[in-house]
Amino acid sequence: MSDSVTACAVIAEAERWIGTPYRHQGRVQGVGCDCIGLLLGVWQGLYGYAPETPQSYAADWADAERGDSLLDACRLHVAEKPVTDMAVGDLLLFRWRPHLPARHAGILTERSRFIHAYERAGVVSSPLVPSWRGRIAAVFSFPSLPAGD
Repeated sequence: MSDSVTACAVIAEAERWIGTPYRHQGRVQGVGCDCIGLLLGVWQGLYGYAPETPQSYAADWADAERGDSLLDACRLHVAEKPVTDMAVGDLLLFRWRPHLPARHAGILTERSRFIHAYERAGVVSSPLVPSWRGRIAAVFSFPSLPAGD
């Protein structure tokens, strides 16, 4: 299957989650999720299984002492690519500050928009304004869907 078909499927699945309330460590569409729950839910919807179950994490997990666990987990399951090569349907990881690990994630749905689960807002489509764009820590492509999906 072509990358564009996979990208369209990723975007369609992510859009199904819009309006889901924010809930720390939640993973249920329409009930509640955080950014990791959104990624896991989109993956489950596309491939039929969750790639892994994350360990419990604190709501304010922006400390550097825990390592870059989100980045490490993504590198196990999806192909990393240069930020300059990001395309619609890609998974984006963000750092709140340059010296901190990546602690937020979203899915690029247009050249300048992404879907993410954001505290106090839930799952929303947001503009990828310069302040967000400057926080991008890594970009990943979802695996191609199996033929016939």
